[in-house]
Amino acid sequence: MKIRSITYFCNPKYPLEEKVLQKAGTFLADARSAYEAAGYEVQTVRLATIPFPELLGAENISKLPEFTSQIDHIAQGLKIGYVSLGPALPEMPRSYALIPDAVFVSKNVFFGGVIADRTRGINLSAVQACADVIVKCAPIESNGFANLQFAALANVEAGAPFLPAAYHDSDKPTFAIATESADLAVQAFENVKSLEEGRSNLISEVEKHGKQLTEVAKSLHCRFGGIDFSLAPFPDDAHSLGNAVEKMGIPKIGLHGSLAAAAILTEAIDRAVFLHTGFSGFMQPILEDSVLARRAAEGTLTIKDVLLYSAVCGTGLDTIPLPGDTTSGQLVPLLLDLCALALRLDKPLTARLMPVPNKKAGDETNFDFAFFAPSRVMALDSAELNSPLNRDDVLQIRKR
Repeated sequence: MKIRSITYFCNPKYPLEEKVLQKAGTFLADARSAYEAAGYEVQTVRLATIPFPELLGAENISKLPEFTSQIDHIAQGLKIGYVSLGPALPEMPRSYALIPDAVFVSKNVFFGGVIADRTRGINLSAVQACADVIVKCAPIESNGFANLQFAALANVEAGAPFLPAAYHDSDKPTFAIATESADLAVQAFENVKSLEEGRSNLISEVEKHGKQLTEVAKSLHCRFGGIDFSLAPFPDDAHSLGNAVEKMGIPKIGLHGSLAAAAILTEAIDRAVFLHTGFSGFMQPILEDSVLARRAAEGTLTIKDVLLYSAVCGTGLDTIPLPGDTTSGQLVPLLLDLCALALRLDKPLTARLMPVPNKKAGDETNFDFAFFAPSRVMALDSAELNSPLNRDDVLQIRKR
């Protein structure tokens, strides 16, 4: 198991107060050293702010690209790997449209866009705006990679340490840990005689590491928000959540029985005793997981399967490679489905969708990125909505 990120949450104000970032940089350097001394590899340290519409305000929202460049420059100087400026908000519709220009000026700054939550309901205008952001970001890089920096957020609260979902909701700083721990699930179900044995193995390992991570947190002089113990993968089979599912007895993830396996793994994380934050469950980023990427390339695992597993898993739709000619009208229904699941089941879900320019369904992906496995563009079975679902309404869906 590794630490994917130590994420520091703060409000750097506008105009930017550099001393806030300097404090963040000092803390993150100290935290990295403390966790490495405890035996953990720390892959990245990151910073997340309050949502940029609140940070900049309506009078300065047009300065988002300039602010993005400024905070990126300072963060890199402080050895902060990545920054999340939080989500665009429905009450400031213009905030969505500015994201592609901000993504264009920096590869290290991430954004979200709120599409639904308990108080706002499903905002169909925001859903359309996020679909537009995805389409506009796709051609920024020839391989569609820029959409790695954006996710649509459904029912996601502040404090999740995984980017692009991360954002803050206070003037007081805090920090949280995001794990890369799919290998714990692989090892837990290696050669077990029963599912109960595997589940007990996983819970025991999660609790052991949770205790160790929390003990280190107590030695640091900052409020600890908790651990997002999502079973995040790395693109080799030893660190593949898809591999863990197949070790549970599913011949290939995507076949029937996979949802049950996803539910068992997520519920094991729920059972484990540690300070939970964020998603803390089954994480299914297609391109970041070698087995998921392979099953998607074979056609065994489809977008509908991944959406189905979102009903019982953690994050939702992540790093999904789509045809380059995908329209915003085709994305809206998929995002709407995600919203409905998030509100009806009262759980956080995100969508990080990656149309690949000049590629069609079945074409090979060719990202030159250490965290991505080879796969193929996935088919999107979607068409533009008709009335009355195509209106700019706000839909309220109560949890069951």
